[in-house]
Amino acid sequence: MILIADSGSTKVSWRVLHKDGTVQAIHTMGINPFFVTEEEIIQTLEGTLKPAIKGTVEQVFFYGAGVAGQDKIDLLTRCFHTVFPGCRVEAYSDLLAAARCMLGKEKGIAAILGTGANTCFYDGEKIADNVPACGYILGDEGGGAVLGKKLVSDYLKRMLPEDLSTAFEKQYKLGLLDIIEKVYRQPLPNRFLASFALFLGAHATHPYVKDFLARAFDEFFVRNIAHYDYKTYEVNIVGSVAFYFKEHVEAAAARNGMRIGQIVRTPIEGLVAYHKAER
Repeated sequence: MILIADSGSTKVSWRVLHKDGTVQAIHTMGINPFFVTEEEIIQTLEGTLKPAIKGTVEQVFFYGAGVAGQDKIDLLTRCFHTVFPGCRVEAYSDLLAAARCMLGKEKGIAAILGTGANTCFYDGEKIADNVPACGYILGDEGGGAVLGKKLVSDYLKRMLPEDLSTAFEKQYKLGLLDIIEKVYRQPLPNRFLASFALFLGAHATHPYVKDFLARAFDEFFVRNIAHYDYKTYEVNIVGSVAFYFKEHVEAAAARNGMRIGQIVRTPIEGLVAYHKAER
């Protein structure tokens, strides 16, 4: 039995590949080794995942945010060995998940546009080049947290058109001190900021929002994708921001002389197909 995971900080989408060919879907709390302890990971695996699985787990492929560095891979491996003794464990980044999901064994450009943003050139086996994402303070252009950061800043600086400002106030009822508290003093401000992407989606036909999104996604392509061989390869993107703002992303790519291949919301089904082909 093979276990495949696509993990973010909020939730994990699991797929269990049974020997009879059936695929079982399970969801648990997020497992990001940067933010949760070894004990908390084991608790999630023991308490939520293991009871839902019938049979012996022989192989685990874990893809996730926060899988960076051998220490994090070792931590995840210990956790899985504790809960599923004797299983083989391979842990990879969410960026490799994006590449394998959309490109399989083919060369190409793969990217993530979700809460954060990241990009790479994939050589059919591994990530061969990666423009650093740098997080939502220094980079992550086009990601949900950066979209939210810029929108909230425009609201606070009185840059929003009056009708949008009124709508924002009515929907969120947040003052300056509330926002400062959430961004500078409470945990996971990136999630808080990314939540405002929903407001942009609800007002996507507004001239201000159209221009806002055009500039944001232009930055994503110019500051990231432009450093790869985009004249030869299409750009393939996974993530909720790319999926729900697909038309705006495609328009930005075209303005910058780039071609979009696939845009998918999550990588998990593509990962299932990839590992089925590997069996």
